[in-house]
Amino acid sequence: MDIHQFFLGNAFDAHTYFGAHLTDDGVVFRTLAPNAAKVSLIWEGGDWEPIPMKRIHDGGLYEITVPDALPGEMYKYRITPQNPNGETIDHCDPYGFGMELRPKNASIIRDLSSYTFHDEAWMRRRKDHRHKPVNIYEVHLGSWHTNPDDENGWYSYEEIAPKLVAYVKQHGYNYIEFMPLSEHPADCSWGYQSTGFFSPTSRYGTAHQLMQLVDTCHRAGIGVILDFVPVHFAVDGYALNHYDGTTLYEYPEKEDNYSEWGSCNFIHARGEVCSFLQSNANFWLSVFHFDGLRMDAVSRLIYWGGEEYRGVNPASITFLQRMNQGLRQRQPDAMLIAEDSSNYQGVTKPVEQGGLGFDYKWDMGWMNDTLNFFRQYPWERKHDYHKLTFSMFYFPNEHYLLPLSHDENVHGKATILQKMFGDYDQKFPQARALYLYMYAHPGKKLVFMGSEFGQLREWTEQQEQDWNILSYPIHDAFSHYIDALNHLYLTEPALYAADYETNGFEWLDCHQEERCIYAIERRAGNSRLLILLHLSDERTEEYTFSVPKCGALKPLLHTEWERFHGTVKADTAVIRGTKTRDGNIFTISLPPFSGIMLRILPE
Repeated sequence: MDIHQFFLGNAFDAHTYFGAHLTDDGVVFRTLAPNAAKVSLIWEGGDWEPIPMKRIHDGGLYEITVPDALPGEMYKYRITPQNPNGETIDHCDPYGFGMELRPKNASIIRDLSSYTFHDEAWMRRRKDHRHKPVNIYEVHLGSWHTNPDDENGWYSYEEIAPKLVAYVKQHGYNYIEFMPLSEHPADCSWGYQSTGFFSPTSRYGTAHQLMQLVDTCHRAGIGVILDFVPVHFAVDGYALNHYDGTTLYEYPEKEDNYSEWGSCNFIHARGEVCSFLQSNANFWLSVFHFDGLRMDAVSRLIYWGGEEYRGVNPASITFLQRMNQGLRQRQPDAMLIAEDSSNYQGVTKPVEQGGLGFDYKWDMGWMNDTLNFFRQYPWERKHDYHKLTFSMFYFPNEHYLLPLSHDENVHGKATILQKMFGDYDQKFPQARALYLYMYAHPGKKLVFMGSEFGQLREWTEQQEQDWNILSYPIHDAFSHYIDALNHLYLTEPALYAADYETNGFEWLDCHQEERCIYAIERRAGNSRLLILLHLSDERTEEYTFSVPKCGALKPLLHTEWERFHGTVKADTAVIRGTKTRDGNIFTISLPPFSGIMLRILPE
């Protein structure tokens, strides 16, 4: 690491210098505490007696080498602030590669270099994701399945790997996105308030076991994305908060010190903070082979406190641009995804062109409009008809990803299935139509665990998914429907290859307000698909439409097929229309709350 570049905020390898590292002479410990009067190492091999560390740089770098320290041993830094009224505080290592399980908080020496990955083939072919299907299954690792043999109910990274990989492959997902896996003190924060940014949470095991989980996914053809939190950190006094007795990592200004979640906001105007965060991002991508980062709460970086009326935060904008540009240079095939609810322009535009440099931006507008539409009374939907067409007016502005994430399944919002209008039986056909619309719409996809079988209970980190409801035929049928839709998405280029190209999508009919019918064409190369959506509660006996340059239509999926608990017998026979001067004319009947995907056959 270049120390000068570290203080300028240009380092992406600070984790190779700071922290605890094995050398031929033992373990060398380094930490940054510029405003400390004294820093000592305490560790279990030394009976937790303080050993003074040497200040080796004017910027406040401290170092010590311990010849007999070993991987697996615990340690902390005892920091005495310069403030005469300040109390000595024992801190975990900001760059530590392992930590104790809460409520304990010591760092643990880890040798990260001793694991050998076997995913060379995956790493070579993971490029060009923008023209490939990206179907993400979002997972909270501790509550996907619980372990009856563990007092906390947790499987280790190693134990859950084969079970999780087999499940996502069977059900047609090709990426897993994990909610944050860095160490955190409160289970209820889901990892979004971290104390150990470089430490995989010990809830599920060690760093090597996490590497094995990623490796297992890759060897099975599954990509892995990690939630990354560059905005804020936990307030716990043993971690980053007032690390050297001053606000080293956080804002000194009272109004910006704390976030809306009660956590401390990182100050991105400090070079050492920027180097810490962008090194952390590079750490997960390089050392653990994660395929991408979903960056949380980006709007809080774009605007002061996330409030547009306060204006853009120039230091945070510069940080995002520098980080994304640097990651792109070092990890050119990795995905950089912004969870951003703002209208800021250029989030997915290259930094060289003035943008923020992300690959994808969550389309929160699409999510809100779509769910509000499906909540609405069917007889009122004609007034909200264009909630489902509006997204295509702004879609070309960014490279969007369509999320139905954990945020839409918690905090009194109801699960996705619960959000559908009507009683229990009415919700399922509408949810099937919702997901067909989602997968017909341009943009990469993300759904939260449990959605695939119609979870009815809001998610909580304290309880595993309600797998038992698959014993109910309607939920089992819904699961089979989602499987069929997912596998079509993975195998039909028209649904993904031209997501961000103007000729990849066309409304064939978006002016059926009274009957709530939509006709969509997706295409890529010679692959053409027609998707019909009928979102009224009344049957339409005769819907007549034309498809340019079409010889016939072949049904691929119907949301109302009986095997999906619908009312229509499965029929994949080719449908031939009536030839006219303007092309073939087709007339079909559409059940209430239904959708059909058809292949467009050439003339």
